[in-house]
Amino acid sequence: MENNNSQTRLIPVNKWNQHHEWPPIGGLRHLIFYENQNGFCEMVKRCGRRVLIDENAFFAWLNKQNENRQE
Repeated sequence: MENNNSQTRLIPVNKWNQHHEWPPIGGLRHLIFYENQNGFCEMVKRCGRRVLIDENAFFAWLNKQNENRQE
């Protein structure tokens, strides 16, 4: 089975800072807590009790937030 390079990496919340310095885990948990109000729900994936962050969707969301502030 070939690996599709267009797929994104799903990172567990508690491992996020092993891949990225920002946001800290506490900040990430805050974003997840308010995911329905801030649009963060698009990048949160759940598997049982495990919460994963879609890495590509996170950075797309971050860029969109910055674009909205510049307008």
